Amino acid sequence: QLELVESGGGLVQAGDSLRLSCVASGGTFSVHPMAWFRQAPGKGREFVASIIGSGHITEYSDSVKGRFAISRNNAENTVYLEMKSLKPEDTAVYICAGRAGNKLSTYLGDYIYRGQGTQVTVTS
Repeated sequence: QLELVESGGGLVQAGDSLRLSCVASGGTFSVHPMAWFRQAPGKGREFVASIIGSGHITEYSDSVKGRFAISRNNAENTVYLEMKSLKPEDTAVYICAGRAGNKLSTYLGDYIYRGQGTQVTVTS
């Protein structure tokens, strides 16, 4: 069973960059596909990006494609979300999630491991 702890959120201006980190403990991190979701104020949770266990396959939502990059370091049990050219509409709580199996998914319900989230606020 994975325990996930996110960090790296903060208050930034539009156009700035941030890197989120999610450290996993308690399981074999490298076998789990991982993902980032986000929840903006008053909205449901939205898929952002996912990465397979080996790190060789990734998937992104259209809203972040070309601006965000997901990566992982299995030796350090960490998954990252590099965010560039941030926009006010990227403001949300960003949640790290992991799932069993070996397939990517954009559906939060497929991810049985979830962190508490880290707040990202982008001002105009």
